[in-house]
Amino acid sequence: MPRSTNSVASRARRKKIMKQAKGYYGVRKNVWTSAKNAVEKAMLYAYRDRKNKKRNFRSLWIVRINAAARLHGMSYSQFMGKMKKSNIELNRKVLADLAVNNPEAFKAVIDQVK
Repeated sequence: MPRSTNSVASRARRKKIMKQAKGYYGVRKNVWTSAKNAVEKAMLYAYRDRKNKKRNFRSLWIVRINAAARLHGMSYSQFMGKMKKSNIELNRKVLADLAVNNPEAFKAVIDQVK
C-alpha cells in the first residue's frame, strides 16, 4: 500500500496559523516556523492575561473603594468588615462604580454600615 500524506489537512493547518500571524512584524508573518512560534506564544499570553485581567480589575475596584471610604473617615478593610456584619451584599464592582459615578449613594451605604 502506498504511503498517504494528508496534504489537504496539513495545508489547512498551516494556512490557519499563517492567517493568525497576519499583521505581525518581519518574518513572523510569512515564515512558517517563526509564525508558528509567534502565534503559539501569543496564544499563551492571551490565555494568561485573560486571567490577569480579572485580578487587575479587582485591584482597581479596591483602590477606588478605599479612596472613597477614606473620604468618609474609614479604611477599606473597616468598611468591608462592616459591610459583611450588616449583611449588605454589594460586590466590589458595584461599590467602585457607586464611589466614582454616584458619591451620594456611596455615602448612603457608608452611613448605613456605620
